[in-house]
Amino acid sequence: MPLVAHSDLPTFRWLREHGHTVLSPERALHQDIRELHFGLLNMMPDAALEATERQFLRLVGESNPIAQFYVHPFTLPELPRGPAARAHVAAYYEPFEALQDGGLDALIITGANVSQPDLAAEAFWEPLIRIIDWGWENVTSTLCSCLATHAVLQFRYGQRRERQERKRWGVFRHRVVDNGHPLVNDVNTIFDVPHSRFNDVSRQQFDTAGLRVLVESAAVGVHLAVSADGLRTVFFQGHPEYDTTSLLKEYKRELGRYACGDSDDYPPLPEHYFQARDRAILEEHRELLQAARARGEPEPAFPEALVTAGLNNTWHDTAEAVMGNWIGAVYQVTHQDRRRPFMDGVDLDDPLGLRPRAAP
Repeated sequence: MPLVAHSDLPTFRWLREHGHTVLSPERALHQDIRELHFGLLNMMPDAALEATERQFLRLVGESNPIAQFYVHPFTLPELPRGPAARAHVAAYYEPFEALQDGGLDALIITGANVSQPDLAAEAFWEPLIRIIDWGWENVTSTLCSCLATHAVLQFRYGQRRERQERKRWGVFRHRVVDNGHPLVNDVNTIFDVPHSRFNDVSRQQFDTAGLRVLVESAAVGVHLAVSADGLRTVFFQGHPEYDTTSLLKEYKRELGRYACGDSDDYPPLPEHYFQARDRAILEEHRELLQAARARGEPEPAFPEALVTAGLNNTWHDTAEAVMGNWIGAVYQVTHQDRRRPFMDGVDLDDPLGLRPRAAP
């Protein structure tokens, strides 16, 4: 699916420079291809704001050739931002009210950093719920990532996430447990997904909510599930959009917090991510960092270049396939009028026709 650079968002330029197809609006006009308009509610903190744009745009841009993809990024004013991020949002993001007026085919909601044990106590809780409710009524499908998944499970299904004893952090093996759904059609039945979270919604909670679990891991639980109708809400607990280096950069940020005294706990290595040689390099860095901290000396340089070459990406191809299937399902159901997303005659409780039909 070719992306259309309908704004000056720097991510479009970055994608072009890295070999991805991005059409100009003028070129898009000469292509007889159906348009799809997706909202991207980016709630990530400043340090990950633009990286998250790139990750999701790249993933959808590589995944499906059936339409031209217009992305409309927006965020919540209740999220704290520094000057640079506020300027980026002001220059390139769209107001949610404009997207409501223009209509969207689908919606992607990213994760977010939180400061309260109860999500309902966060300043962004009520605005987020209003957007999710609007999406339920006005777009074909909403894809929820990580924190957004936990928010929907809490406010709509009464299933609160539970704090884990330790962070679920690394790259974990998953299995397709329900291969009868279009989202997992023709994808690898066993594949990896990165995770990075302290909280979890269990398989039992998904089942209690009446949701359909498609992919899970023996180590870290449910990754992919869908609402009972099969499409209106798609839930990710993992991060299939991650770059190869995303966990490395997150680990580096955690080390920085430890080095400056913001955290007393040395961060553990993400699981199943670093090779043995790189784990040894990082263990040596730990010894140097802890010695420098004890002596009040500057933090030693992080050996990022040494370990980057040893990283492997074992999830992106399957992530593309799942995203492509999702876009295909949205395309199948979406009406030409984006403000009336479900086609005339489509069963809103079963838009993909997944349930057995009674004999005539």
